[in-house]
Amino acid sequence: MKFGLFDHLERSEDRSLATQFDERIAFAAAADKAGIYCLHVAEHHSSPLNMVPAPGIYLSAVARATETMRLGPLVYLLTLTTPLKLAEEVCILDHLSNGRFELGVGRGVSPFELNFHNVDHADSREIFYEAYDCLKVALTGDAFSYEGKYFNYDNVPMPLSPLQAPFPPVWYGSSSITGSTWAGEHGLHFPSNGPTEKAKENIDAYQEAFAKHGKPAHPKPEFPGGLAIGTLRHIVVAETDEEALKIAAPSIEYHCGHLNWLRKRHGQTEFTNRLNVHREEDFGSWQKLGMAIAGSPETVAEILAEQIGEMGINYLIGYLFFGTMSAAEATRSLELYTAEVMPRLASL
Repeated sequence: MKFGLFDHLERSEDRSLATQFDERIAFAAAADKAGIYCLHVAEHHSSPLNMVPAPGIYLSAVARATETMRLGPLVYLLTLTTPLKLAEEVCILDHLSNGRFELGVGRGVSPFELNFHNVDHADSREIFYEAYDCLKVALTGDAFSYEGKYFNYDNVPMPLSPLQAPFPPVWYGSSSITGSTWAGEHGLHFPSNGPTEKAKENIDAYQEAFAKHGKPAHPKPEFPGGLAIGTLRHIVVAETDEEALKIAAPSIEYHCGHLNWLRKRHGQTEFTNRLNVHREEDFGSWQKLGMAIAGSPETVAEILAEQIGEMGINYLIGYLFFGTMSAAEATRSLELYTAEVMPRLASL
């Protein structure tokens, strides 16, 4: 079992963004020293949910502040960039991190955000498939050509190349059966999200599709079968259950306000119905569905062990710094998580 971190880096009401960046980079450095496998960062636009809509810029700073922890977007929105520009950025980040870069790709969960960039959500899956195919071509030669419906390149020189050959490992996260099946067919590393029951359905769909695919696209020997298969959970660890719940409840509710911010801003629309995220904002709902876990090291380890067994995963991505949490609270949670929770789960 390996352990990663995830971060939206959402807007704070009580400190500047510059302070938030300082805190998060220090947090990443502490996670690196504590043995966290990888830091994954979201890409969202025009929302307080995410203050790093250009995740590569942020990750370049994290890369220089860490030594062994791997890092990457989860995910780059391939629908909102060009394969050529992204290929060049991937190459730079792979070298800045000395070969620690992980390439997460996706099409975008929010129809609102796609629409802001003049991308029709109905076309986004087709655009993503083509962009992904083109990106792979761009990353694997001294020059590349590509002819498609959305992207066309003719003998474009590529003096930049990745440090990892042929290019960094690719991840695809999904909370739908369609996306999970596609990830399995392509042998990509895969985390699912959402309620435990739904996440298990997605993981089962992924594994069924992968069984037909045959082999990982980018094998990782540190994972059984060469594939990372995981889920994401909001986690708060403190000395007691009561202390952890006191931190977690307002943090989840604040975070959920950001998750639902665009929906509330625009009201009930066609886009609202397409937005595939959990809509309840109270901590109890998230806790009941297994998405938020708070407690002492013993309590958190017990709950996570049960979920790991139920979902059959080998990778757990913890969201340990979110909502209204202070840097001190997040750092203490990280210390307890890495020192007392992870060792209890490592052999699962």
